[in-house]
Amino acid sequence: MSDFSLSDLETIVAARAKASPDESWTAKLVASGQQKAAKKLGEEAVETVIAAIRNDRQNLVDESADLLYHLMVVLKIADIPLQDVLDELARRTSQSGLQEKANRQDP
Repeated sequence: MSDFSLSDLETIVAARAKASPDESWTAKLVASGQQKAAKKLGEEAVETVIAAIRNDRQNLVDESADLLYHLMVVLKIADIPLQDVLDELARRTSQSGLQEKANRQDP
């Protein structure tokens, strides 16, 4: 089992974002802007869903890794630390999912 974490991925994405876009896919995505990175995130989300529907375990693992990576890039571009997302998850999981959803202030 690996000790690799999303915090490790966040650190790697931040470091690679500073590289030349000619040398790093991460830097290329960052240089392309949020619209391009978000589009790529959406593509990976769809591919993850398809793998799940097909019960394709290995492809689901692979696409989930792509999805998490691209999410970290989108968060980096938006200057949102992973900790902010983790804090929100902690807040939400302090109650049941049904209760949390009922308490949301959706427009």
